Amino acid sequence: MSYVDETIERVVAQNPSQPEFHQAVKEVLESLRVVIEANEEAYRRDALLERLTTPERIIMFRVPWVDDKGQVQVNNGYRVQFNSAIGPYKGGLRFHPSVTLSIIKFLGFEQVFKNSLTGLPIGGGKGGSDFDPKGKSDREIMAFCQSFMTELCKHIGADTDVPAGDIGVGGREIGYLFGQYKRIRNLYEGVLTGKGLTYGGSLARTEATGYGLLYFTRELLKLNGIDIAGKTACISGAGNVAIYAAEKATEMGVKVLTMSDSTGWIYDPDGIDVAAVKEIKEVKRARLTEYKNYRPNSEYHEGRGVWSVKCDLALPCATQNELLLDDAKALKANGTIAVCEGANMPTTLEATQYLQENGIIFAPGKAANAGGVATSALEMSQNSERLSWTFDEVDAKLQQIMVTICHNISDAAEKYGMKGNYVAGANIAGFEKVVNAMNAQGIC
Repeated sequence: MSYVDETIERVVAQNPSQPEFHQAVKEVLESLRVVIEANEEAYRRDALLERLTTPERIIMFRVPWVDDKGQVQVNNGYRVQFNSAIGPYKGGLRFHPSVTLSIIKFLGFEQVFKNSLTGLPIGGGKGGSDFDPKGKSDREIMAFCQSFMTELCKHIGADTDVPAGDIGVGGREIGYLFGQYKRIRNLYEGVLTGKGLTYGGSLARTEATGYGLLYFTRELLKLNGIDIAGKTACISGAGNVAIYAAEKATEMGVKVLTMSDSTGWIYDPDGIDVAAVKEIKEVKRARLTEYKNYRPNSEYHEGRGVWSVKCDLALPCATQNELLLDDAKALKANGTIAVCEGANMPTTLEATQYLQENGIIFAPGKAANAGGVATSALEMSQNSERLSWTFDEVDAKLQQIMVTICHNISDAAEKYGMKGNYVAGANIAGFEKVVNAMNAQGIC
């Protein structure tokens, strides 16, 4: 049995009931098979894949807090510090009822390669809780965040582990978390990114993941002889990534037709009104059912269905495993030319394989959505220097990083005889840098 197959079997056996983690490991190792088989003897001797797929540290803790009725609630907290070979652990915190150890491990594993692709000195980690911020008062969210950070602060630091936001963790939550860290540790340092501009945040950080997705998509299409201007796009999600992806796409001359949230989706044949979506989601914190009040010509549909709309570009920006095999078949039937992931692992393995086999350009999230963590690393640099760069300075650096990632993954795929396989290219390019660093540092 090959080393890759042995490792996949071991991961499944040692991590039962963790399907998302299994999926992430299989996706990465399968695409790395050609590289691993070329170095199998040395990698097996050094147990390289065992070390790569096993987190350096897993922290699990309880988070007790008091709700507005005086009732004590208890949630689970997690921080998985996966790999620090190229820098301090870096990765977001996710607050959502779906959060499990499996999801945090899959996200942390993916983050290792994503962070490597940025070219910046940051390792991979991820954390979060099954706490649901929806429907909670500001006081309840503050109470939860303070309790969460009371434990987490023992394990993070500006040169150790620097969390950021993710689903359910925006500027409000980062503010409460940072305040509690500073209060307990008596340190004013860049321990979190995604902070407010008044206390060490970076301009362009809010927009970075969505903007970066479009900078990457535009360059990828250009590599394939396609102009992004004049194309149509379907976007899933209505959070930070989706909103700013829609905003930048519109600026580039792309007509965005759809967006979605956890209850349904909207279709606007005239192009999504991003300002309206911002007001609904960021100001009112309401559902997309209200969008029709702004654009009477639009349609609202309950449940899933974003990928049934005819479009040139599909940009999944919601959550993991949202684009299924049937959706991939619908996109193919409707003439979609490219799928670029704005979320983490939003496309199932079966759907990914179908898209690749049917000639649709496919870019994985670890490359396409790396703009967020890249700009977080730029925020870390500004914090270390006690400087604040202009929006244009940060945006220019972001564009260059995304263009470089695009070319690096294309070159890596071609180097190993897999031209156009951007999944393999992303994994190979990220893997090689991490492995070189691991080997240089000895067995640890």
